[in-house]
Amino acid sequence: MTMRRPIILLLLAPAVLLVGLLFVLPLVGVMSLTVHDGTSFTADPIRELLDSRVALVVLERTFMLAASVTAICLLLGYPAAYFMSSLRPRVRAYVTYLILLPFWVSILIRTYTWIVILGREGIVNTGLGALGLAPVQILYTNVAVHIGMVQILLPIVIITCLASMLDIDKDLMKAARSLGASPAQSFWKVFFPLSVSGAATGGLICFILSLGFFVTPALLGGRRSIIIANLIDLQVHQTLNWGFAAVLATALLAITLACLGVFWLLMRRRVEFSGAGLGR
Repeated sequence: MTMRRPIILLLLAPAVLLVGLLFVLPLVGVMSLTVHDGTSFTADPIRELLDSRVALVVLERTFMLAASVTAICLLLGYPAAYFMSSLRPRVRAYVTYLILLPFWVSILIRTYTWIVILGREGIVNTGLGALGLAPVQILYTNVAVHIGMVQILLPIVIITCLASMLDIDKDLMKAARSLGASPAQSFWKVFFPLSVSGAATGGLICFILSLGFFVTPALLGGRRSIIIANLIDLQVHQTLNWGFAAVLATALLAITLACLGVFWLLMRRRVEFSGAGLGR
């Protein structure tokens, strides 16, 4: 074991060096701008954040958008993953390829495609006009932002849930049925608790990615759906307020780390509770 340790450290060194140079150092540099303006230490950016009602509203909007998109992805992704888990392996492989197919196209192109579909003269309103109905304003609304983000993040949730479901022994469901449980009871009492960890992991990934979305809200929501990533871009490229942008980025990082911490505590308690139950 002692001989293998230097080899392991040697293999880890390139990855650690790369992460340190490309992630940790820039992150420290950004965070330093929150308390140092280049010439002296200052707390003005932090006070500006606390006094800015616009920034606090944008932070709240970002959190609510991420939460709602995550909820929609879980509501759509979990049943889809459950259906896929019941398919034959060959058919399931083809369906998985179809679900992953959108990842071959960049997010920017997919977002512009939604502009064509949801625009005033887009496919949706053209279809409504053909039916004699009035056009609907979908583009540049929160509805359009949700549609675009769910379309991008839903495959991640499906694949994460599916991976968890495929690890569940199907004989457990058969055993529950043989003991008199109905299909609904065997699902909720046996299958669902075992698949919660996969769904929670997929939801966490979806939520964290939603917090940092930039292109989709900017193009599909316009000025009505500005979230924290758009506000950071505005502070950097237009107002040139780098200190305030750094504070916003640090706040976003803090929210992300807090979510990871809560998730870790919940999963740890769940494991401890399950272990205690098995001990009894």
